[in-house]
Amino acid sequence: QVQLVEFGGGLAQPGGSLRLSCAASGFTFSTYTMSWYRQAPGKERELVAGITSTGGSTNYADSVKGRFTISRDNAKKTVYLQMNSLKPDDTAVYYCNTVNTWSGVHYWGKGTLVTVSS
Repeated sequence: QVQLVEFGGGLAQPGGSLRLSCAASGFTFSTYTMSWYRQAPGKERELVAGITSTGGSTNYADSVKGRFTISRDNAKKTVYLQMNSLKPDDTAVYYCNTVNTWSGVHYWGKGTLVTVSS
């Protein structure tokens, strides 16, 4: 079965950094686009960043561009989100995501909470 497990959430100060990891299993990781989403209380879930199967192309939400970096290690079946220059409005639950394009089914991790506060 497909499993996505996030690590690395926690408390950071404004201007600080955190690195999130997502460990994947149960599918051919190296052929799938991977994404990070986030959801803050009272807000819609939004796409933060995406990366193609080989890591050759990435995209970012305007709100995080220049501060966050998505990367992947296909040998380790892991996708990362490096978050720098954190702001209080980055506070959210961050979710790892992929989609099976044949079935249309989305797969989600349970999420990891990031809190940015002084």
